[in-house]
Amino acid sequence: MSTSIDTRCVQGGYRPGNGEPRQVPIIQSTTFKYDTSEHMGQLFDLEASGYFYTRLQNPTNDAVAAKIAELEGGTAAMLTSSGQAASFFSIFNICEAGGHVVASSALYGGTYNLLAHSMAKMGIACTFVAPDCTAEELDAAFRPNTACVFGETIANPALTVLDIEKFAHAAHAHGVPLIVDNTFPTPVMCRPIEWGADIVTHSTTKYMDGHGAAVGGAIVDSGNFDWMAHADRFPGLTTPDESYHGIVYAEKFGREGAFITKATSQLMRDFGSIQSPQNAFLLNLGLESLHIRMARHCASGLALAQFLSTHPKVAWVRYPGLPGDASYGLAQKYLPDGTCGVVSFGIAGGRAVAERFMAGLKIAAIETHVADARTCCLHPASSTHRQMSDAELEAAGVAPNMVRFSCGLEGTDDLIADVAQALERA
Repeated sequence: MSTSIDTRCVQGGYRPGNGEPRQVPIIQSTTFKYDTSEHMGQLFDLEASGYFYTRLQNPTNDAVAAKIAELEGGTAAMLTSSGQAASFFSIFNICEAGGHVVASSALYGGTYNLLAHSMAKMGIACTFVAPDCTAEELDAAFRPNTACVFGETIANPALTVLDIEKFAHAAHAHGVPLIVDNTFPTPVMCRPIEWGADIVTHSTTKYMDGHGAAVGGAIVDSGNFDWMAHADRFPGLTTPDESYHGIVYAEKFGREGAFITKATSQLMRDFGSIQSPQNAFLLNLGLESLHIRMARHCASGLALAQFLSTHPKVAWVRYPGLPGDASYGLAQKYLPDGTCGVVSFGIAGGRAVAERFMAGLKIAAIETHVADARTCCLHPASSTHRQMSDAELEAAGVAPNMVRFSCGLEGTDDLIADVAQALERA
């Protein structure tokens, strides 16, 4: 039976049988008992399904991951300890030392740092392209060793919208998958797989959890990319894994399961970035109201953007749902029902005035967090993006006077009044 995304938010992933718990149970156990070594051996050989150690998989996590897969329209998913872990796993699962990534330059600062610096130390190069680059410029960024393309549906904090179809077309023309971080819109507002994305990632810490309670991440596989058709590019999926009994993931698990199975069997085994079952439980509580909350976040975000766009003390406003915004056309295409609750804007007068503005807020709190039930704001140039040079800040769409304002679930009029009084005081 086909269901709406509203129903999937509430009931997806876990369907209890007769007499079983209605809520997803928290399986707070590191290990699982078996009667014979033979049975456990079948689990280690991936010949049987089941659990043996929570560092790799846990029933609570898998139920919540299954819900997220349903929401995104994917075939398999996994939870990670954070959004950063999800970004790293999604790339490193198919791109090893000597490999290359093409990425949009408009990225969350932590992701930019991961690609530009940390993964570079691992022998993985990255070419950044402007999100509004031409098809020719995008094509020129590819190399013979390119393994994937990476971008964010709505960039944090630049709020540029990725032209998913353009980036997917280029990726597929070069025989590689497109990975899209869909954290800000969530699948309620955009489902990148429907536009050609192959892998979708999330920082579930944000809107999915929605209450600042649990750090986490998720990776969803569309099941659409044909790894065997590009076997030479992805030997980790298409040749025997000698560290795991010689399994060829793409042959044994097909398009639908190869990517996530390899990420679990190899990366989660070796790096151990598992989400705790308790956090997965809290995440699921957030998912159950995601469809209701996103509508409110988006409505408040648009109302605040409209207010700021006419205020004399505001130099500029970025909000993809605001007519006239540089990403408005793409937002209407990919996110017609709403974008997110985050508004980025510049305070006239520069960095010092922006800092005074933030100090004057009464309802909104200065936090590194974003996309939460409680309104929060941030000055990215001095916090999340402080590791970047001025040139890198410009490429990422971050100005010194930028304020990232995340509208929570408080009264919309109250939020606007708070911003108004802080602007006057600044």
